[in-house]
Amino acid sequence: MVLWDFNIRPAQAGEGQALYDVTRLSILASGQSFYSSDQLAGWMGARTAETYEVIIAKGNVIVAVQDDKIAGFVDAEAGEVTRLFLLPEAIGTGLGKNLLKLGIETAKRDYTGDIRVEATLNAESFYAHHGFKTVEHGVFSHGVGGEPIAIVHMVLVQTSTKR
Repeated sequence: MVLWDFNIRPAQAGEGQALYDVTRLSILASGQSFYSSDQLAGWMGARTAETYEVIIAKGNVIVAVQDDKIAGFVDAEAGEVTRLFLLPEAIGTGLGKNLLKLGIETAKRDYTGDIRVEATLNAESFYAHHGFKTVEHGVFSHGVGGEPIAIVHMVLVQTSTKR
């Protein structure tokens, strides 16, 4: 995949299945060295395409499309980048970096504090490379079933521009 071929836009209703698929494929491809096969198998828990439709309806999901296929997406809310997933073939194209920037911009909207992320173990170095600092290690239970997984709580410290 070539970075300049991506169309970046808000997610649209009806794209829940595509977001579900990107998430599942991303986890399977990038989590193998960090999580057990049981954790990977149960990662999606009770999530469905409808789970992602609800997330899309909140209006904060940005997708990257190439050749009419969603290659990655980011979701954020005030103070937190909540989801960032890429298709395996999009990793290393610069897409993750660009989606993260957009996610941070969304997280900063009407918010002035530090930006948080709960990173998977395989994503810790990516976020660290982009300025996030590890605060603590923890466990995420998905909230929708699946075996708990180790995560890393990270923060991007915001510097004040006021004088």
